[in-house]
Amino acid sequence: MIIAHDLGTTGNKASLHHDDGRIVASVIVPYPAHFAAGGIAEQNPHDWWNAVVSATQRLLAHAQTPPRAITGLVVSGQMMGAVLLDSAGEPVRPAIIWADTRSGAQQRQLEAAIGAEHAYRILGHRLNPTYSIEKIMWVRDNEPDTWARVRRVCVAKDFIVQRLTGRLATDRSDASGMNAYDQSTGDWSHEVLAAADLNHELFAEIVESTTIVGTVTANAATQLGLPVGTPVVMGGGDGPLAAVGSGITDPSHGAYVSLGTSSWISFASTAPLHDPLMRTFTFNNVVPGLFVPTATMQAGGGSVQWIAEALSADPQHPETAALTDEAREIDTGGLFFLPHLLGERSPQWDPHARGGFLGIERHHTRAHLTRAVLEGVAYNLLTCIDAFRQAGATISSIDAVGGGAQSNVWLQVLADVWGVPVRRRTVAEEANSLGAAVTAAVGLGLAEFADARALSEVTAEFTPDAAAHSRHRERHERFTTAVALLAPWYAAAEVKKEERS
Repeated sequence: MIIAHDLGTTGNKASLHHDDGRIVASVIVPYPAHFAAGGIAEQNPHDWWNAVVSATQRLLAHAQTPPRAITGLVVSGQMMGAVLLDSAGEPVRPAIIWADTRSGAQQRQLEAAIGAEHAYRILGHRLNPTYSIEKIMWVRDNEPDTWARVRRVCVAKDFIVQRLTGRLATDRSDASGMNAYDQSTGDWSHEVLAAADLNHELFAEIVESTTIVGTVTANAATQLGLPVGTPVVMGGGDGPLAAVGSGITDPSHGAYVSLGTSSWISFASTAPLHDPLMRTFTFNNVVPGLFVPTATMQAGGGSVQWIAEALSADPQHPETAALTDEAREIDTGGLFFLPHLLGERSPQWDPHARGGFLGIERHHTRAHLTRAVLEGVAYNLLTCIDAFRQAGATISSIDAVGGGAQSNVWLQVLADVWGVPVRRRTVAEEANSLGAAVTAAVGLGLAEFADARALSEVTAEFTPDAAAHSRHRERHERFTTAVALLAPWYAAAEVKKEERS
């Protein structure tokens, strides 16, 4: 049996799997995140570890599985953050997570040194405050006393693997999301690190995602309730692992959309996909030799969660299903929602962008507002799909996973807006965990990546309505126009805010 830990933004999901990756049981242990004005988004790495410990114990008890039956552990984690460690491997401050957008000045410093387009060709990603290297530079430039204690840097899953094994390492998928990794050489980029004025020694060694990176130490074993010496497979970033869990392990398998807190569209390719406008980006795959062209928006499912909380009598128990059902037959007409609650990555790459409703009229109800949110996320992702196609990708259908994939209403909206069939897979909420377990099984010599596709199946298909798609195409043009027109307004507001501070 394999245990997979998936470190999300809201909690850690621990799942128990058969040796071929098939899921047996899962538990979730939540933890807090700190969001504040100015683009702050942080978490306590110790909360991640405590959740791993608690979830492991609860999972074994829930599944009534003896610890000796566990053949290996693997970790999936949120990407693009920054965990800064001292000489003892302890965090010197809260982790800065993917949603943090404070490091605009550091982005501009890198652009001035090496050029935005040149960096994109090296990294497969554009320079942006949402990435790790900019966050690391921000701490150095703004917290000198803290920085003086920093000896190593890593991301979420690497911190947990170190706690499990005593070894600090990372894999290619997470390394490629730190904005310091050269996809052509397969190592940390000397050019980018020189421009950032960061030492190569700060960064962890890079191994394959399937590497058995170590075994559970005596101290970790005592806390987890597992045998000392249990193998630990490196694992990877949640996005590339979700692709494996969705059955996307080969370029012939098509595209998928993950409708979680952040939402993304991606597929497998044999080379990085470089968009001339730099709207999309490319991770290294956990499958050796492959890549994962991706477009990730900051608040996809997060926008739906926000509107459900805002419109429900009890925000702690949002009426998400009821609200989306009310929105089933609604025509929003001229009502639009810009889903930029946390700034935006793909396709705008604007940390100053903010959410908003445009075109509100007196007759609009909560059903109209909900429908506008569903469509706003779909429009944002349609711009991403268009970018992939313009760069040469073929997207003829899209498989849906993540919490939002459970909504028939939303999947029909996505199909109508995108103009392609959208198919729900049985791994609606387990794609990350399943992908991690398959990766562990490959590393332990128990399976092949090609086996992942047989571990889930399509349970429903939503075909686009031609008339609705034509109507949405026109509205998408208005949506993108609104985004472009408002960008200078948000940027000016940010300048005034900086002047006041």
